[in-house]
Amino acid sequence: MKKEKKNLEETIKGKVMPLLEETMEKNLGITIPKIEDDITDKLKHPHLDVYIPFHLHFKDAKKEFKKEFIKQELRAHLGNISELAKVLDLDRRSIHRAIKNLKIDIEKVRVHMKHNEEHIIDKTIRSTLAEYKEIIHPQKLERMYEDVPILSRNIAKFLPHQDFTWKEAEKEFEKQFLEKALKDSNGNISKAAVKVDIRVETLHRKIKKLGLK
Repeated sequence: MKKEKKNLEETIKGKVMPLLEETMEKNLGITIPKIEDDITDKLKHPHLDVYIPFHLHFKDAKKEFKKEFIKQELRAHLGNISELAKVLDLDRRSIHRAIKNLKIDIEKVRVHMKHNEEHIIDKTIRSTLAEYKEIIHPQKLERMYEDVPILSRNIAKFLPHQDFTWKEAEKEFEKQFLEKALKDSNGNISKAAVKVDIRVETLHRKIKKLGLK
């Protein structure tokens, strides 16, 4: 694990940062170390980048999340069910059952397999740049955005896919989903429970388990 972390840091320092610097120099006229640091930090510490439908009730949102997560991981592992089962810490039968129950179209997933990592990196770069839109000239920022697809494609050649087990993914989903519900309810647990359609006792238990405020 330490070796993998060291290799990742070396890759980011030796391969990714020069690509970022070159693209910024070309489009912004300067390099901005803070933006570089923010982007590379997110690439070193990836969060679970799967769409979470916050407008749905807990049970339905979790089902949709599970579907998108499995589709993303299928793309990342090129449709290899055996490999995916090991990564998610599930058995192959569970993966096949989930694909069937969630009505995942394997053929559609395969079409987008090669572009999964590029998509995640692209989103990371764009969201970080958006945080600096107030201090970067709009035309220069627009030129930078135009080069993001190429930059993402080049970075994806060097960075390995960051895996999550199903339990880790499930925990992260619950944390993000319930944090949003509590925030929208101004911290009122009863209101949050009604909003996401779960029992108050269940929400209390999950708040404690997930370490939510």
